[in-house]
Amino acid sequence: MAEASPTLGSPGHAGPGLWARLRRDKPWWLLPVTVIAVLGGFTIYGTWTAVWGGISDCSLAQYNCGPYLSPFYSPKTGAFFLPKPFNSPALWILPIPLLFRATCYYYRKAYYRSFFWDPPACAIGELRHRKYRGETQFPLILNNLHRFAMYAATIVVAFLWIDAIEAFSYAGKGYIGLGTGIMLLNVALLSGYSFSCHSLRHLVGGSVDCFSDVKFGNARHKLWTWVTTLNERHPMYAWLSLFSVVITDVYIRLLMNGTFVDPHITF
Repeated sequence: MAEASPTLGSPGHAGPGLWARLRRDKPWWLLPVTVIAVLGGFTIYGTWTAVWGGISDCSLAQYNCGPYLSPFYSPKTGAFFLPKPFNSPALWILPIPLLFRATCYYYRKAYYRSFFWDPPACAIGELRHRKYRGETQFPLILNNLHRFAMYAATIVVAFLWIDAIEAFSYAGKGYIGLGTGIMLLNVALLSGYSFSCHSLRHLVGGSVDCFSDVKFGNARHKLWTWVTTLNERHPMYAWLSLFSVVITDVYIRLLMNGTFVDPHITF
């Protein structure tokens, strides 16, 4: 009798592939270290560009370089008659998105595990032995401000859309450049992150037991379903939008320095 070929579930199968084994065998500390590197790097860069990253030749007198405005400097707030470095307008804008992300439910999970090791992973026990207080005392009780931070961040996103639209014109002409696409992608990712927020999902329908018993129930259910679909991708938008903000600012900063000329067409 001919011998049957081994199948996936048979003892003769070679086992999981290389990628599956790597994912299974990766050390538990890899994710916390990655989160620390990314969030820590973003915080350092954001602070630098808002406080000490000013460039006198192109942008920080006008807050624009060509048709482009850095997301760290939007909305325009004008000059502050304060001593350096507190005269930077970005310094007064940056706390809004930082507070929104710092109080975000997803980011709280990420930095609790990574920075505080509380716990560092699902299969790793608590490293602290103090009484658990949750988010009921200072400073973690400030995380309850997340909903209000969402309102402020939504206003900032609206200004970023205005900036992206205004980037399609420059010096009285239509303008499409590489920076235009970068700004559009950035604000789209930021919108995805903002509108996939858990607090927004609760606001539009999370507190409703039965949509048929409330005013505009059908409309609210459709909106809640749409936000829920976005909410399932909230972690993806959280990380991609973090990188897109930095990439946009770096691109505009390179233009400010004259590193290269923005590839563009005018009409």
